[in-house]
Amino acid sequence: MSSMNDTSADTRAATGRTRPARPLRGLLVTGLGATLAAVAATTITAALARAAGVDFEIPDGGEAIPLPGFAVVTGFFALVGVVIATALLRWSSRPAERFGWTAGSLTAISLVPPFLVGASSATVAALVGLHLVPAAVMIPILTRALRARTA
Repeated sequence: MSSMNDTSADTRAATGRTRPARPLRGLLVTGLGATLAAVAATTITAALARAAGVDFEIPDGGEAIPLPGFAVVTGFFALVGVVIATALLRWSSRPAERFGWTAGSLTAISLVPPFLVGASSATVAALVGLHLVPAAVMIPILTRALRARTA
């Protein structure tokens, strides 16, 4: 007596797919929600910094970074993080661990440019903080989601 579940498991094994597509969709939904949260948190933090007197002026161009700029860049790189997490879920044997190391390394690298643009110390400090805010939102959420889908 053969059940339908046995047949689909055999098909997945024969095609090399060991994980069903459903965890990928769940991770994407979680990742998109985390992206929205990271964008909101970063934009609100930038608005609060601006209200506290940080001008976000970059000397090279002489213009201040607008609030929507923070939202767009945060959204883009948060989605890159979701793509990385999705790829690791699909192709890594330890996706949560690999994602943690990758995201932590990329966050550390992202902290360097604020020091190189020649902005005021208040702007540099705010920009470093604004790199850490979305990381503090995205990394734990995606790491937990990856652990839940591979347990």
